Amino acid sequence: MHYLDPQFIVETLGLIGVVSIIFAESGLFFGFFLPGDSLLFTAGLLASQNFLSIQYLVIFGIIAAIAGDSVGYAFGKKVGPKIFTKEDSLIWNKKHIEKSRKFFEKYGPKAIILARFMPIVRTFTPILAGVGTMEYKLFLRYNIIGGVLWVASMSIGGYFFGKLIPNPDKYLLPIIGLIIFLSILPGILEFIKSRKNK
Repeated sequence: MHYLDPQFIVETLGLIGVVSIIFAESGLFFGFFLPGDSLLFTAGLLASQNFLSIQYLVIFGIIAAIAGDSVGYAFGKKVGPKIFTKEDSLIWNKKHIEKSRKFFEKYGPKAIILARFMPIVRTFTPILAGVGTMEYKLFLRYNIIGGVLWVASMSIGGYFFGKLIPNPDKYLLPIIGLIIFLSILPGILEFIKSRKNK
C-alpha cells in the first residue's frame, strides 16, 4: 500500500505526518499496522539529506511516542477487563491482545521498553499496563526510557547512515525490508518455539 510507504509518508506529510503516525502507532489500538520503525529510520535518513530537521524529528518524535503510550495506558485503564471479551473485528483482534499479554507477563515493567522495538506488541502493551495494576508513575518512567531509546536509535541511526553512505536512497528499500524483518523476527521465533512445544 503506497500510503504506508515510509518514504512517501515523509516526503508527502513531513514532520507533522511522522509525529502523528508515531503517536497513533504508540497509543491508539487501531494504529498497530502503521510503520513505526521503518518510518523513523527513513525520516532520519531524509533528515541527513536536509529534507527535515533531525533535532525536531528526535524531540517531537519522543514527545509523540511518550504521549501515545500514555493515551494507550489511559484507554486500558478506562476499558479495563472488558478489553479481553471484545469481539474480533477488522481492526481489533484478540490474538494481538493475547500476544501482548504474554509478553507483558514475561517481562513485567521492562516490557514497556522492550515492546517499543516490536510491532503490534508496541501498540497493545501500554493498553495492558493500564488494564493491570501498574501504577502510572512506574509506567511513565519506563514509557519515557522506552520512548527516548526507540525514537533516538531509529531516527539517529537513519541520519548517520545517510551521512556515511553516498547516495543512501539507493539502499533505502533493502534497509527498510531488513528493519521490518528484524522487528518481526521475535514473533517468528516465538511462533517456531510454540510449534515445537506442541
